[in-house]
Amino acid sequence: MSRALPTLAALLLLPAATASADVPPFPPSFKTQEIPTHGATLHVRIAGSGPAVVLLHGFGDTGDMWAPLAASLVRDHRVVVPDLRGMGLSSKPEGGYDKKTQARDIADVLHALKIQQVDLVTHDIGNMVGYAFAAQYPTRVIRWVIMDAPVPGIGPWEEILKNPLLWHFNFRGPDVERLVAGRERIYLDRFWNEFSADPRRFDEGSRRHYAALYAQPGAMHAAFNQFAAFSQDARDNQELLAKGGKLKMPILAIGGDRSFGMTMAEVMRFTATDVEALVISDAGHWLMEEQPAATVKAIRTFLDRPLARR
Repeated sequence: MSRALPTLAALLLLPAATASADVPPFPPSFKTQEIPTHGATLHVRIAGSGPAVVLLHGFGDTGDMWAPLAASLVRDHRVVVPDLRGMGLSSKPEGGYDKKTQARDIADVLHALKIQQVDLVTHDIGNMVGYAFAAQYPTRVIRWVIMDAPVPGIGPWEEILKNPLLWHFNFRGPDVERLVAGRERIYLDRFWNEFSADPRRFDEGSRRHYAALYAQPGAMHAAFNQFAAFSQDARDNQELLAKGGKLKMPILAIGGDRSFGMTMAEVMRFTATDVEALVISDAGHWLMEEQPAATVKAIRTFLDRPLARR
């Protein structure tokens, strides 16, 4: 049902639901482009000039999550904020949800924008796409901020999978879309509530906004495919690590103190040589929603620091 064509009522209701939400807006200097990749079309927000930075979101959000950080970075960076394949306003093809393919989506976007090197800032599934990008194109990533989610196949991945809070990683089967159809808000509330230090910080306006986007035709089908690809991602990442060795770029690994905390850096030290740890206090998984000021400050401090000569 989720892949069926939308009804007229759905087409009329979705813009109204989205327009009524309260997510922080991007500065008016940001323009959007629909950029074709190999197998998808990504909805991309772009503004600014200077060193390029790419911001990659995860599940339960879209690129809209980055508005407070984008407002800070756009003063002195060229800021590129895509919706990942299958999410937000990007297209929702049947396949291509392994993270190596999605990393190539990002490479295609940068090629279209004539950008060679970038700083990366990633969260949740964006971390997984970010790793696949950095491992396949290591000379293109100057620095990387990775936030509060594991990377398939890297470090204690098998132990992380046993955490009952991550039940959704294996929530699959022929009926999952029927179970969630029309109940997207109920499903997403579980993550916004259970992964927050204080669920009230993921406010009602943001919940309405993202629930409407994930209720679009094909959106939950694509979301489930993101998780279904984790086994392939784990194999791919182990091969990338074995072939290319550890990443050399400076990495800031950020965790919420009520979520991944220092584990974020511990995971990354299995696959990178220059990892700095930072924990955001009084925060769960949703760092940009729960502690936006502290998170923006941490990211800016890292990206503004002069690079050491190698």
